[in-house]
Amino acid sequence: MTRMVALRRTAIVRGSRIWQAAGAVALHPGIERMAHYRLHCVGASGNSYKVALYLNCAGLDWEPVGVDFAGGETRDANWRAGTNAMGEVPVLEVEGKRMSQSGAILMWLSETTGNFALKADERFEALRWLFFDNHKFTNNYAMHRFQRSLTPRPVHPEILSFLKARVEAGFSIVDKHLTDRRFVLGDRPTIVDFSLAGYVYYPAEETGFDIKAAYPAIDAWRQRLAAMPGWKPPYELMPVGISTPVRAA
Repeated sequence: MTRMVALRRTAIVRGSRIWQAAGAVALHPGIERMAHYRLHCVGASGNSYKVALYLNCAGLDWEPVGVDFAGGETRDANWRAGTNAMGEVPVLEVEGKRMSQSGAILMWLSETTGNFALKADERFEALRWLFFDNHKFTNNYAMHRFQRSLTPRPVHPEILSFLKARVEAGFSIVDKHLTDRRFVLGDRPTIVDFSLAGYVYYPAEETGFDIKAAYPAIDAWRQRLAAMPGWKPPYELMPVGISTPVRAA
């Protein structure tokens, strides 16, 4: 068992309520201060990981709040009414406000904290890649992973074949782009890198892709991100909530 899979199973067993105060700081015996940023998430969510990784690498005061995704918490009417009407994670809670959609959250964080922010002349290119990520790069990869490993029963092979082809098309574009760049927009990491990094650190036994072998430029890029202070893999950074169990191959 890989360390990543072991961490994932630990997160599932521990559940959500145990970890809701994981980022709290003790001020006095019996009194805790909640973190400034609270991220409602689950370990298996790459979209949540985009924001969690940003928060950690930026050195911000944050904590993960576990969600029972496997138990249908995000579909619950009360959860949607109080947390996110769209029924999805991540949700970033700060000063009584709750925000959803990882790309929008990353934009807001960069603009309000200045960390990994965009230069004025980078905004259009950043939005172009953020939209590409959410529409193709992350979307197809996440869907392939889910259908391959997280559904109760195996799906039809033609479905996986269709999704695999879409993943390969999107990854080929990004791999070519990163061949002569350290990061997506140039020589320094920005929110675009955190967005595209959402699912690329999940284990190959879940995703069905050997990124190191098939996409060397993407692999080199993700290694540069992994060398940044604050980087941790998804299940270690978000050891919270109850994820959909991985189906045995």
